[in-house]
Amino acid sequence: MMQWTEHLNEIKALMRTLRGDKPDVMKAFSGLAQAALAPQALDVKTKELIALGISVAIRCDECIGFHIKAALDQGATREEIIETLGMAIYMGAGPSVMYATHALEAYEQLKAV
Repeated sequence: MMQWTEHLNEIKALMRTLRGDKPDVMKAFSGLAQAALAPQALDVKTKELIALGISVAIRCDECIGFHIKAALDQGATREEIIETLGMAIYMGAGPSVMYATHALEAYEQLKAV
């Protein structure tokens, strides 16, 4: 079982290294994220749930962790996360079922952080 809080902290440290080594690329990536997450027709919580579903479908553990945490920070409920995972499973079939279990594990560990 992955320890999500520890894992995400390790990834954040590595991302800080990337920001120091390649600031232009990381600044551009940050700008892209900010632009994509800006609330317009969809609110930030909805956008984080979409990002979570995509994270499961493309099988990105780190993305799952970051987007579970962000969705929780935006007030997402367990029911909303489970429904999002259902859509990811529908779109990604069997492999998404396996990665949906990763997202559920991350939710359980990160909800109290």
